[in-house]
Amino acid sequence: MMKRRFLRGLAVLMAALMCTTVALAAPAQENQENGEQYFTAGLAALKDGDGVQAAAQFTKALEVQPDWVEAYVNRGQAYVIQGEWDKALKDFDQALKLDPESFEALYNRGRVYTQMGEPEKAIADYTAALKLHKNDWQVYYNRGNAFLDAEKNQEALKDYNQALKLDPKNPAIIHNRGLAELALGQADQALEDFGKTLTIDPNFARAQYNRGRALEKLGRLAEARGAYRTFLQEANPTQEKPLLEKALERLKELKEKGS
Repeated sequence: MMKRRFLRGLAVLMAALMCTTVALAAPAQENQENGEQYFTAGLAALKDGDGVQAAAQFTKALEVQPDWVEAYVNRGQAYVIQGEWDKALKDFDQALKLDPESFEALYNRGRVYTQMGEPEKAIADYTAALKLHKNDWQVYYNRGNAFLDAEKNQEALKDYNQALKLDPKNPAIIHNRGLAELALGQADQALEDFGKTLTIDPNFARAQYNRGRALEKLGRLAEARGAYRTFLQEANPTQEKPLLEKALERLKELKEKGS
């Protein structure tokens, strides 16, 4: 009799514990589902270019799961869209604390360092990213840009050449290789690359401006004036305002020289 009572009591206790476990698991599962919904909504906003909404959604996701590496990376990208470089940097830093081998965090932090005028730090991040993904043209291209900013033009040229092995007809890479060549005093090669850029993308107006610079270096001043004039006609006045002013200055100086 006592044994039956004990077993019946034990069964009741086990049932109660199981109910408690299910009751505790349900809110946790609901929170996880909510976190995933916030994350998905953040990705959709990011795709639409809505950095403010994306950041808000990823923040909600992180409230549910504070150690979510991908949420930090994507919120960092949302801050990049808004030009909030300091906030983006903090998120990429946090992502790398949680996962030191996060390729996306390294690559995007490198981009932020470039925007913040810290090319050496950008180079370090891009180099670390390439150890994880050695065949990514974007990393070579962006490290090339950082080398160019740091006036390490030979290293920039090497990176642009490597990027072009991976993406041979990319006009942005070809154009920037021309910039490196121009900085190295290789005006002939630079002129050729600016021409290739315009063949692939005739609307790449900046290539016309830099074509003018290369032509000036080669002493072909009449052609340089023509390139600058074409640039003035085709360039977006909002996006290219500083170069438009420089093109006008170059035309004025060439006119004063009587060329």
